[in-house]
Amino acid sequence: MPQPDRGGPLAGVRVLEITKVWAGPYAGKYLAHLGAEVIKVESMAQLDEMRAYGGVDINSAPYFLSINQEILSVQVNMKTEEGLDLLKQMVAQSDIVIDNIRPGAMERSKLGYEDLKAIKPDIIQCSIKMWGNDGPLGYQTGYAPCFAALSGLTALVGHEGETPKGMNIRYGDSTAGACAALACVAALHHRERTGEGQFIDLSAVETMTSLVGDSLYAWSVTGEVPAADGNFHPEMCPHGAYPCADGEWLSIAVANDAEWQALCAVLGADAARYPTLADRLAERHALDAEIGALTAGHSALDLGDRLRAAGVPAFRSASSLDLCSDDHLWASGGYRMVSDHRNGSRPIIGPSWRMTPDEATIERGAPLLGEHNDYVYREILGLPQDRVDDLIARKVID
Repeated sequence: MPQPDRGGPLAGVRVLEITKVWAGPYAGKYLAHLGAEVIKVESMAQLDEMRAYGGVDINSAPYFLSINQEILSVQVNMKTEEGLDLLKQMVAQSDIVIDNIRPGAMERSKLGYEDLKAIKPDIIQCSIKMWGNDGPLGYQTGYAPCFAALSGLTALVGHEGETPKGMNIRYGDSTAGACAALACVAALHHRERTGEGQFIDLSAVETMTSLVGDSLYAWSVTGEVPAADGNFHPEMCPHGAYPCADGEWLSIAVANDAEWQALCAVLGADAARYPTLADRLAERHALDAEIGALTAGHSALDLGDRLRAAGVPAFRSASSLDLCSDDHLWASGGYRMVSDHRNGSRPIIGPSWRMTPDEATIERGAPLLGEHNDYVYREILGLPQDRVDDLIARKVID
């Protein structure tokens, strides 16, 4: 059946998603949240691993449900010639193709950029790989922890004087996916102006390196190799997270002497002991210990309120539970309610933007495997029902 008009700035744009795991689907999700029709190509023979994570059935895996809202699912077995022919017919009806499968797989299937251009001359292809598609490392595949380690970020994250620890957050995938979506929007703008498609060769490692910032060039300027340094800041002190009652933490960042005086007034500390930034930086470890001793008995929420009222930036470090129950995030649309076949109505993290007047509707959860086979094969490709039934019987649609 035809899909509902969801509105949004990318309404009318069709994206074919040949992706797995997180980075590629994350790009597709962002484009779907902008109103694009995003069709995920899947099959039982080449199942997205995210459908298996969590030890539940393939249509209820929490990882898959968390990423693939407003995505359509079509089954096609790309290991068959007929399946590849069907996929090429889908390409002819699409504006963007996103892939993040193993390096070389698209080319071996005759789905490289030149092949896709022969099908649809103004196609936009976004290929997400660990090192991009070219060069001596282009053949390597990897996951988010690899992106972070190779980019230089992991070496900078950790407590001072300790082995770098990195973070147990797959920000390598989500960052690469968000940058891929941005590049796709830019390519659409280029096509609008010139009529030309584009090939987007996105390196996840280079995407992460772009987040390193000034540390990337520090050695050439200072002669010192940057290392993990906790919450240290060369122009702000105190600058860190301090323990409070009930296992909570309060982040405090003091930018100048006036804020330092205000902090001490609230905590009942002697500001004269460390009157200048230079004094505070020179004794920052001792200072952090003293402040931690003073904050330890306070409610992080209450102390944060009192410090901000005095002009000191201070906020409680929010837990996942705090965020899920945050009234402002619910009221502002930070969370959206979506519905799907297996799990009913449930909340998801919505887009971080609000658009007026034409924001895309977001109300459908992740798809069942092959949920939109009829729409793709009957409506988009125009195949008769007996042809679809035959393809299913022979596991071309698998």
